[in-house]
Amino acid sequence: MSQLKAIIGLGNPGAEYDATRHNAGAWLLHALARDAGGELRPDRKFLGRYARVHVAGQDLHLLEPTTFMNRSGGAVAALMKFFKLAPDELLVAHDELDMPPGTARYKQGGGHGGHNGLRDIIRALGNDKSFHRLRIGIGHPGQAHQVTNYVLGRPGKAERAAIDAAIDECLATLPQAVAGDWPRAMQRLHSFKP
Repeated sequence: MSQLKAIIGLGNPGAEYDATRHNAGAWLLHALARDAGGELRPDRKFLGRYARVHVAGQDLHLLEPTTFMNRSGGAVAALMKFFKLAPDELLVAHDELDMPPGTARYKQGGGHGGHNGLRDIIRALGNDKSFHRLRIGIGHPGQAHQVTNYVLGRPGKAERAAIDAAIDECLATLPQAVAGDWPRAMQRLHSFKP
């Protein structure tokens, strides 16, 4: 597996969405920028907020698209084109309905699983699905027709604490992932229990 050069944190723009489950990927990105001493700043050419930080001895591009979730692909494609990045040098952090709060998993490739942000990124990359994903569990409401309101809703206090604990564990494993030591990063993250 390749070394990471960029991390994308998915979410919806605007204060009304900041604390919603769909923004779990953006929560991770903000925590990473803070921990690495960087600041995400608006950057029009990338359609989002961008920072360059140093993690595990390597420069890393951080991007939070400020388009709506279903338009995330344009921001990702702009960043990749500008810095001449390959899809497998990219890690996309996003909320994951199929995992409970307090869990997170690395994955490379695969489909979009109904996630509109991933769907648009895959489309923008010419159907290349080889990028890495960091799936942050938010749980499922139980019924398909409840999903939209659920992901755009705010987690309860205990649920948010579990998600934050998983994000902290993600941050602890990112140096291994950035360095390309995916087996070690996965072993630690995938065995984490809040």
